[in-house]
Parts: sequence; C-alpha cells; structure tokens
Amino acid sequence: MAEAYIIDAVRTPIGRRKGALSQEHPADMGAHVIKGLLERTGVDPEAIDDVVFGCLDNVGHQSGCVARTCWLAAGLPESVPGVTIDRQCGSSQQAVHFAAQGVMSGTQDLVVAGGTQQMSQIPIAFAMIAAKELGISDPFTGSKGWVERYGKEIVSQFVGAEMIAQKWDISREDMERFALESHQRALRAIAEGRFNNEILPYGEFTTDEGPRADTSLEKMASLQPLAPNGRITAAVASQISDGASALLIASERAVKEHNLKPRARIHHLSVRGDDPIMMLTAPIPATRHALKKTGMKITDFDHIEINEAFASVVLAWAKELQPDMSKVNPNGGAIALGHPLGATGTKLMATMLNELERTGGRWGLQTMCEGGGQANVTIIERL
Repeated sequence: MAEAYIIDAVRTPIGRRKGALSQEHPADMGAHVIKGLLERTGVDPEAIDDVVFGCLDNVGHQSGCVARTCWLAAGLPESVPGVTIDRQCGSSQQAVHFAAQGVMSGTQDLVVAGGTQQMSQIPIAFAMIAAKELGISDPFTGSKGWVERYGKEIVSQFVGAEMIAQKWDISREDMERFALESHQRALRAIAEGRFNNEILPYGEFTTDEGPRADTSLEKMASLQPLAPNGRITAAVASQISDGASALLIASERAVKEHNLKPRARIHHLSVRGDDPIMMLTAPIPATRHALKKTGMKITDFDHIEINEAFASVVLAWAKELQPDMSKVNPNGGAIALGHPLGATGTKLMATMLNELERTGGRWGLQTMCEGGGQANVTIIERL
C-alpha cells in the first residue's frame, strides 16, 4: 500500500471561553490555519484534492459544510472541494484518517485535514439543544431499537466520566493531582517555546490562554462536584475552547512533484467502539487493537497523546495500558490547554509531531475518547 506523509502541522493559539478568539467566525479561524499551512509548505492551492475538516454542532456559523467555507474564506480556488465530518471529539483525527486513506488508496495526492470549533458562540451539544424547539429531546428518545438495547439510560459525557472514576476506583484527589500536573506541564512547555513551531499567531494573539499558573490542589478541592457525592469537578475536565488546526497529508508522488519534505509517515490508522453509555472508555480497546495490529508494545512509543476530556479517562486508560506517564501528554493536555472539539485531533497531532522532533523520538501514538463510545488511534513515525 502507498505511504501517506505528514508535510506540516499548524494550529491557532487556543482561546478560552469568551477569550481572545470568542468573536471570531469559525470559518475565519479555519481559513487562518489553511492559509498558513499552504504558505509554509509552498504548495499550489490548485493541487489540493480535498479539504477534510472536523466540526461538531453544525448549526449557525458552523453549518453549511464549514470545511468548504473555511477554504473559500481563505480566498483560495473555488475548484477545491471540502467536506465536514463529525466523529465527535475525534473529528479532526478522523479527518487525518480519511485524508491518509485517500492518499494510501492512490485516489488523492494532497489533502488538507483539520478542524475548527467556536465553542464560545456555539456551546457544546447546541445542535441537540436547538432540536428541542422541534420537540426532539435528544438523539435517542423515540428510537425503538436504541431503547430496546440501552433502555432510558442517561447518555452524557459527565455521567460517563463519573462512571469511569467509580469503576476504576480513581479518587478525586488522584484526578486533581493529574490536573495540576497538566497545568504545570503546559506552562513549562509555553515557557520553553515548545509550541512555537506549531502555533500561527492570530493577530496579536500568540499564546494558549488555558493554562493557569495560580491553580492549586487547595483551589481544586474547594470546587463542588458536577453530581451530588461525585468525584468529577470542573477542575478535572477539559476546558471549553475556541480554535482551529490543520495538517497537510501527501503521497510519495506529491512529495516528489512539489519538492516537499515529509516530517512524518502515517504508520497505522484505526478506530474502535465500546459502551456508548459509559462512552469514554474506547481508548482502552482501541489502543489494544492498534498494538495487536502493528505488533508494537506501549513501551515502543516515545510520545503519546491521549485527550484529557476528563482526568478519569486518561487515568483509567493508564491503569489498563501501563505506559510510562512521563511520555503521556508531556506538554499538558486539554485540562490545561483546552479542547476545541472538532479541532483537537489535529491540534494534538501538531504537538506530538513537534515534540518527537524536539526530543529525537521516533514513534508517536494518539488516541481520544469520542461520543458514542468510540476512539481513534493514529501511529506516526517521525522521519
């Protein structure tokens, strides 16, 4: 099978809710990273075969195939198409998979994969909230097949995160210590300039807004749990954020024709599912599946990114997979840096690629939990 290469990876700085990017149109954020990606690589825009972008809650400014809108808002050729995909939090990681599969199949040579999300303007799950005006309470009620299989269980990421903490006996204190370290790692990464090569300044906005230098275990302990007698608080959950990110995926033929220098090779792509009620556990079977398919061991990886949707997700995965935690999210994660839903997959991949280069590492693995009880796994090899 043909190879698929990562030529470059860029992102905006990530804005907090109601922060520096809160008034920006999601298409303009997407246009910003697309233009920056093409400028850095020197690729002729007419040569791009497709733009695959992740985005959730496709209403308002995010409706009408925002991938296409991003490209056109960048002032780029109308001849290049775009498609918007929704695999929940893994949407832009799936965008990379579709882009790489297009290249590996021989049907495409150059694909932009990325995502954009404007959570300040369009809150998480707003598509479901808006549907209530049509008398539709949620995506599941009314489906005879769903009710027959899962009953009337609440389908909620917050419930799932709490269930995971209970099942794997992860204490609130364990999660708060993990969250604090996420902030500390992110602040260190910013201070050392580790994100500089992946961030495209957005006007005067140049640095991720999420990490909190003033947080502490004492402050976290003072927060009320999201559920009565629960363990999950806002401090151990990912931050509501705004931002965009993008990668350029190329075939070997495109590398030669456009005189490109690949930074990494896509080694493995897969996605697996798990319990949709507990929802956030799929990174466990998905990682095991990827290791089995590739014949690799968790100790083979120099860098691992697992999205910090909630601290319980990462800590349960770690209990099962037993990785070296110094190699897992070494520059912090979504608890500190934010989680702009549809853009997070390619944001994490940009960070993983740059950190492999900084440390001289070879292998990177990325996974994240997703709505519906799903998880993508991508393995890359730095070149």
